[in-house]
Amino acid sequence: MCLAKAYLKGDGEGELLLEDVTLVEIDGGKLRLSTLFGEERELDGTIEAVDFQNSSLIVQARPGRRGG
Repeated sequence: MCLAKAYLKGDGEGELLLEDVTLVEIDGGKLRLSTLFGEERELDGTIEAVDFQNSSLIVQARPGRRGG
């Protein structure tokens, strides 16, 4: 099973948004991230990078907008 950790890109190291991410959906300018345990986060932003080797997803939030 391939699960990822999602990080919000910032200065230096990214801030951990979610662990055990199983699904990323893109709807216009919004990202919806879902975990193995049913937790969901939605935010305005873009995918900056996907690192399959380290199972990480880097998200860049749009300025002034942050989901929760």
